[in-house]
Amino acid sequence: MRVAESALAAAFSAHDLRTAPAALAAVFDRNGLIAWRGVGEPRRNGVATERDTVFRIASMSKSFLAATALGLRDDGLLDLDRAIAEYVPGARFLFDGSEAEVTLRQLLSNCSGMPEDNAWGDRMLGASREEIALLASDGFRLTAEPGERYQYSNLGMSLVGRAIEAVTGRTIEHEVARRFLEPLGLVNTRYRASDYLEAEALARGYRTFDGGTIFAEEPYVGSGALACIGALFSTLDDVAAWASFLASAFGEAPTHSDVLAAASRRELQRVHTVFPIDACRTDKDLSAQGYGMGLVVEHDRRHGRIVQHSGGLPGFSSHMRWHAQTGLGVVVFGNSDEFGAERLASRCLPAVLAGLGVGADLAQPWPEVLEHAATIDAALRADEPLDTIAAVFADNVLLDLPADIRKRRVAELLETLGAIATVQAPLGDRTRNGANGSALSWGIQCERGTLLCEIQVIGLKTPLVQAIDITALEIAAPDITAADITAAD
Repeated sequence: MRVAESALAAAFSAHDLRTAPAALAAVFDRNGLIAWRGVGEPRRNGVATERDTVFRIASMSKSFLAATALGLRDDGLLDLDRAIAEYVPGARFLFDGSEAEVTLRQLLSNCSGMPEDNAWGDRMLGASREEIALLASDGFRLTAEPGERYQYSNLGMSLVGRAIEAVTGRTIEHEVARRFLEPLGLVNTRYRASDYLEAEALARGYRTFDGGTIFAEEPYVGSGALACIGALFSTLDDVAAWASFLASAFGEAPTHSDVLAAASRRELQRVHTVFPIDACRTDKDLSAQGYGMGLVVEHDRRHGRIVQHSGGLPGFSSHMRWHAQTGLGVVVFGNSDEFGAERLASRCLPAVLAGLGVGADLAQPWPEVLEHAATIDAALRADEPLDTIAAVFADNVLLDLPADIRKRRVAELLETLGAIATVQAPLGDRTRNGANGSALSWGIQCERGTLLCEIQVIGLKTPLVQAIDITALEIAAPDITAADITAAD
C-alpha cells in the first residue's frame, strides 16, 4: 500500500538510524503486513536485515502475560481481586511501615504501589524463582498505597507469573505458548535465544555510548523468573498477528474467540490506571493516556483509541502500536537500547491513519438519540419553538434556557447564515456520532453556512435530551484561502 510505504519511508528518514546496527519496521492491518522496511546488519556480519529477522521484544512480553492471566480468570482459576499472597505464599508488602494487601489486578495495571524498577529489572531478567521468592518473603516496600496511582513495576507484574504457575502447575512460558503462541501460529516467538537454531536470523544486541560511532556486542540478558515480563523474542509477522488478534476484539467479527474472549481482550486494552501528568507525553493530540493490563492505552483526538507498548533491554529497543477500531498498526525493532523505537512508530502510525482518512472511533448513537434528533431537526426547520416538543427534553433543558430565548438566539444565527434550505439531505447523512452512544451532532444547511446542532441524552430507562447546543458554521468568504486558514492555525 502506497500510503504505508510512504509513511515508513518518511519515518525512517526522520529517525537517527545511526544508533543501531539494524532496524526493522512494518505497517500491518488485520490481515497481516502491508509494508515493511529494514536497514543495516542485525549481526554485523555482512548479512542484511530481512523481514523474518528475530529481535528481542522485551516488555512487549507483558501483554502475553496479562492475556494469560485473564484467560485463567475466565476459566475460574484466578481471581484478579484476590491478594497476590493467596497465590504466592509468603509475599509481603509494606507501606508506611505497615503490612499492605496487593491484588493481581493492581499488579497487572501497575498501581500496586511498588516503585518503578526499570534500571534494576533489566539485569534481573534471569534471576531464579528462588531468588525472587526470597525477596518477596523479605517484603517489598511500597511508595504509594495500593490502587492509588500509576507506577511501572516489572517485579510486581512478574508476581502474576508466579500466581499463574501456582494455579496451573506449569511454567508461565509453557502456559503462554499453550494458550496463545501455538493456537495463533506465532511460531517465531520464544523466550530464549537458545530456542532458535543457529542458522535462524536472530539479531544480536548492541550498545553504543557515542551515538553509534562504536558498538559493543551485548550478551542476551537471561530468561528466568522475570522472563514473563520481558524475555520474548519475535518477528514482525508474529507481533503483527498478535496485535491483530487483540485489535479484532473491537471489530464486528472478533477472531479466535476460542483462544480468549473478545470482552477480555478489550479489558486488556482499556485504561485501568490513569497516567499522572508528569508521566504523560506532552502530546496535544492526546486527550487521555493510561495503563491497561500489559498495554498502554491512548485516546487520540484525531484517531481515537491507540494501544501500544514499548520494549527495552540492554541491546534492544522495540515498540508496537495499533489503532483499535481498524486494526492498522506499526511494529518497530532496533538492536540497540539507544534506538528509540517508539519515536519511529509514533511518527509512522499517525501518518498512515491520516493518509487513509481514519478518524476517531466514534460510538453508534442509541436509537432514542436518533429519534430525538429527528424531532428537534424537524422543529428547527419548521421554525417552531422547542417547548412544542418538550416531551423529548429532560426538565432542566427549558429551565436552563427558556424556549423563547433559544428561539431568538437561533434567529440571530440565521441572520448570518441566511434562511434554512427547504431541501435537506436525509438526517442520517448529516449526522456525526459522538464520543459515546448518548451524544450526537448534525447540521442543517442554510443559504450561507450550516446550523450545527449537538445533543446529549441522559441514560435513563426512557432517555431524554439533557443538553442541546446550536451554533453557526459560516461559509468562508471567497478571498480567504485554505493556505490562509492553515497559516492562522
